[in-house]
Amino acid sequence: MSVFVIEDEIHAEWMGEFASRDMALSELQRLAALPYGVPPNAAPCESSATCGRDYHIIEFETDGPDWKETRRDHVLSTSAKGVEWIKDA
Repeated sequence: MSVFVIEDEIHAEWMGEFASRDMALSELQRLAALPYGVPPNAAPCESSATCGRDYHIIEFETDGPDWKETRRDHVLSTSAKGVEWIKDA
């Protein structure tokens, strides 16, 4: 069985776990539509004007006692400069 996690790689912050890649992409589309600087799109830096978020979708295989990362894609970046979709899903 697989679990898909959205991670802000810059801040090592998990933004949610999802049963499918499509569900994770839907959440990223929702985040991309939010203004930057508004939670949960606000970066936890002192100056959000010079910081941002790099959202990755990570697929984990959850069979067995330990999760094994099987895929990691940088999909979306957000910052005060705007939204950038990195990889077609």
